[in-house]
Amino acid sequence: MTTNITPTVKLSIMPLVVPGPLSLGPANNGIMLDAWQFDEATYQSGFRYELIAGVLIVNPAPLIEERDPNDELGFLLRLYRRSHPEGKSLDATAAEQDVVLGSNRRRVDRAIWCGLGRLPTRVEVPTICVEFVSAGRRSQERDYREKRSEYKLAGVGEYWIIDRFSRQMTVLIFEHESEQQVVVAESGCYATPRLPGFVLSLGELLRFADRWDAT
Repeated sequence: MTTNITPTVKLSIMPLVVPGPLSLGPANNGIMLDAWQFDEATYQSGFRYELIAGVLIVNPAPLIEERDPNDELGFLLRLYRRSHPEGKSLDATAAEQDVVLGSNRRRVDRAIWCGLGRLPTRVEVPTICVEFVSAGRRSQERDYREKRSEYKLAGVGEYWIIDRFSRQMTVLIFEHESEQQVVVAESGCYATPRLPGFVLSLGELLRFADRWDAT
């Protein structure tokens, strides 16, 4: 008598591999990304990353001619908060801050939150955005035109453009649908009712950029 034996088949079940966050660097400049992929990714240091219309934009990190006056502005703001009677108007300030603009992600040189009476959330749009203009026509176009319209639509209250090349500061004040522009000369100062008692001397700030040019 013949006995038929059915062989036993062992099934090998492969574990489900869930891809982790993307690791991005300058070689990824120009790739398409969703906003959530940008938010969860890790990044190679030494570069600035932005997401514009679903495209990853990678630029070099700011030069020391921009970082040094930016640090000084941060110091002046924190000194104002600690020592001025109305310094509590300043809720927080941070350098190199990602700003959520709908599906876009911009990196602002300095973010200032004021008038909230609390610490802002990590994704809360700053009250004031500050940019230190970099060299090059493309940088001028980005800071003076592109970011101007994006910040206005996002609900930013003021946009400060500090330009060491033209030796002036342009302030865009957004109030509902209206827009006011103030140009501050190198010898001038700027004060905003959003930070009562805080006065920024543009010439003093520009000196922190100039000293690097001198070397």
